[in-house]
Amino acid sequence: MTVLYCPSAVVDATLAALRTGGLEGVERVVFWLGRRTPDGNADIAEVHVPAQEAAADYFRIPPDSMIAFMTHLRRNRLVLLAQVHSHPREAFHSKADDDWAVVRHEGGLSIVVPWFAADVTAASFEAASAVFRLTSDDRWVRVETDELPERLRIT
Repeated sequence: MTVLYCPSAVVDATLAALRTGGLEGVERVVFWLGRRTPDGNADIAEVHVPAQEAAADYFRIPPDSMIAFMTHLRRNRLVLLAQVHSHPREAFHSKADDDWAVVRHEGGLSIVVPWFAADVTAASFEAASAVFRLTSDDRWVRVETDELPERLRIT
């Protein structure tokens, strides 16, 4: 099981990007990029905000933006470790979130932040957000609070 180590500065940058979308009344997605460590875990090193189309209840990454994103990964020798996106109200993984997720590797995380991240801080991020992981049979399942330290650690 891979643990993602995430600096609180990455969470702060993530929340700022999500709030920018919220000010426009739209969802926003960001990608957490980093590198795997020899012990099988991973360090998140960068918040990447791809060009995206969004509305109050969805986001989509256009093909040209995906090409630019893949080029960025390759040039910087990074991997996509998790995606984080906002919802206008409660945090849950919708059918659209399931279908449009960019993270597609087993154990990959998809984190949903409620209320366009308006009142969420780095300190409250884990408690406020809903965290989901992709299973080997391509289903998104919620990571329960007691399991969260085995998947994500804010440092």
